Amino acid sequence: MTSDDKTPADSKLTSSKRRWAAEGKFLTGRISRPEAERLPPGQHLVKNWPVLDLGQQPVISTDTWRLQVRGLVETTLTLTWADFQAIEQSTKVSDIHCVTTWSRYDNKWQGVSTRDLLDLAMPKPEAGYVMLTSYDGYTTNLPLTDFAAEDAILVTSWEGLPLTPDHGGPMRLVVPHLYFWKSAKWLRRIELMPGDEAGFWEKNGYHMYGDPWREQRYSDD
Repeated sequence: MTSDDKTPADSKLTSSKRRWAAEGKFLTGRISRPEAERLPPGQHLVKNWPVLDLGQQPVISTDTWRLQVRGLVETTLTLTWADFQAIEQSTKVSDIHCVTTWSRYDNKWQGVSTRDLLDLAMPKPEAGYVMLTSYDGYTTNLPLTDFAAEDAILVTSWEGLPLTPDHGGPMRLVVPHLYFWKSAKWLRRIELMPGDEAGFWEKNGYHMYGDPWREQRYSDD
């Protein structure tokens, strides 16, 4: 993170999740694969969309919203809302899986495919990882190949309606094949890096990768 980034303050949820990581809460020890079973181990289905955050929800006007793409790219980007809307828009449908054990099927998203955004920035050959930074100071990491997955999308709409602030509006990332803490809300910066670095939850006991099908909830899984 750069010097202007602020680490989010502790909240009740933050403390609870640190305790869950230390206790290995929600682990079943069972392994399944997406081609054999749609619901990952230890998960249960919900019809609603639970709201989880670090205890603060930034209010972001589309007039002042900016998305930066930095680091190991041929072209650095600072996009306004109008710039972002001018990129080809995509629609995708995917399931999501939260580390707190809920899953929701068949979510309809609209926004910009991460691949289309990367086409504008052009990652350099040495880029291998991505650090995401949100407007609330949250950070999370993932491999560039996962950020650029076919179904990964920078979402502005869910189920045909604008993404609400409590779910990360006006724009958030959705990477459906990883636990949902990797899909940063209120995204403001994407930094491409040569090596992996831990983000907020990864520094607090969560897995560096977070594959639901391998039940990679915590750092020792």
